[in-house]
Amino acid sequence: MAWWWRRLILSSKLSQYKTLLPPISSNPKPFISFFSTSFLRTKTPKKHKKRRKPKESPRTKLVQSEPNRLSHFELLVQRDSFFRFFTKSKDFLSKQPDHVLRFDDAGKLHRELGFPRGRKVIRSIQRHPLIFETYRHTDGKMWFGFTDFMEDLLEEEKSIMESMETERVTTVRKLLMMSAKKRIPLSKIYHCRALFGIPEDFRDRVSKYPNYFKIVVEDDGKRVLELVNWDPLLAVSALERDFMIDEDRVKKAFKFPVKHGKDLDLDEGDVRKLNLLNTLPLVSPYSDGSGLNIWTLEAEKYRVGVLHEFLSMTLEKRASIHHIVEFKEEFSLTKHTYQMLLKQPRTFYLAGTEMNWVVFLRDAYDENGVLMNKDPQVVFNEKLFEYAEMQDMESDSGIRNKSRG
Repeated sequence: MAWWWRRLILSSKLSQYKTLLPPISSNPKPFISFFSTSFLRTKTPKKHKKRRKPKESPRTKLVQSEPNRLSHFELLVQRDSFFRFFTKSKDFLSKQPDHVLRFDDAGKLHRELGFPRGRKVIRSIQRHPLIFETYRHTDGKMWFGFTDFMEDLLEEEKSIMESMETERVTTVRKLLMMSAKKRIPLSKIYHCRALFGIPEDFRDRVSKYPNYFKIVVEDDGKRVLELVNWDPLLAVSALERDFMIDEDRVKKAFKFPVKHGKDLDLDEGDVRKLNLLNTLPLVSPYSDGSGLNIWTLEAEKYRVGVLHEFLSMTLEKRASIHHIVEFKEEFSLTKHTYQMLLKQPRTFYLAGTEMNWVVFLRDAYDENGVLMNKDPQVVFNEKLFEYAEMQDMESDSGIRNKSRG
C-alpha cells in the first residue's frame, strides 16, 4: 500500500507544475543565447592560411629554367649590372670639359651616370677609388672626375681604338650591307658603338672614307649613313666561312623541324635527315629579306642568319634586347624575335629576365664561359673592370702580368 500512496502524491504534484508552465506554441521562437559567442572560430586565421606565391612578372622572371641555366652566362649579365655606374659614368665624363662634373649636376643625372634614382651619387663614386676622385673647387662646390691613373688608362684605350680603326670601318660597312636599304641612321650606330668597339668620334671620321660612306641629311634633320660601294668579298657571313671548315657543325647550328604524323614511325636518324632538308640551304644575311613574307620558313631562316651575323660582329659575341631592337627596321625583324631565338638553343643562349634579356653566341665561348677569340678592346675592358673593383693598388702587378699574358 505504501508504494501506491507515494505514486498518487507524485502524480498530483506533476499536475500542479503543468498548470504553472506556459502553453507550447505551434510556432516556437528561436533560441536566444544571453552569452557571447565571439570566442568561437568561424574563419581560418591568416597565419594558418596557405600563402599564394605572387605571380612573376617579365621584369623579374628569368628566361632560363633551373635545369637549362648556364651560370657563366648569367654571371656576365650580373657583372654588367654591377658595373653599370662605372661604364655609364666613364662614357659621360669622357665627353665633359676636363673630364669633371659638379656634384649638384651629377645628382640630377641618375640615368646618364647609371646610379639608382633617389640615391646619393657619392656612394657609387666611392666604390671605385682607383677610377674616380672628388675634390672641392675654388668656387666652394664639390666636383668629381677621373684619377690620374684613369686618365692614363683612357690614353691607352685611345691608342687601341686608333690601331683598330680599319677593322671598325669594315664592321660598319658590313652592317650597312645587311640593312634593308643599305642605310642606317647615324644615331643608331652611335647608340650601339660600344657593342662594336666603334670610337665616340666616329661620326667625324666618316668623311675620311668617301669610297665607303655617305651622310645624307633628311627633311627632318636626321643624319643617315649610306653605303657607297658594295663589296662582294665582305658579303660572306661567319656561318658560310665556318661551313667551309666544319660542315657538320654548321648543319647542326639551327633546327627547323618538319611536322609529321606519328604513323610514319620515323626513328631518330630519319627525323634528323628530314629536318636537315628543311634547314638547308641557309639564307644569306646579306640578301634582301625585306620583301619576304614574314611568316614563311625562308623569312625566319633569314632573320636567324641576320642575328647570328650581327652577334658575330660584336666584340663579345653578345647583345641585349635594346641593341637588337635598335636595328629592328633595318634588319626586317619582328616582335617575335625573342621566341624565335628560344627555338634555336644550339646556337643562341638567352640570359637575364624576359623583359631585359641578353643573347649570346654559344660557339664563341668555351665550356667555362670564356670568350675564345678576344678583341684587343675586350682585353682592355676586362682589365679596366678589375681596376674598377679594386680598392687600392696592392694587386696592380697581378693584373698587369695577366694582361701581358
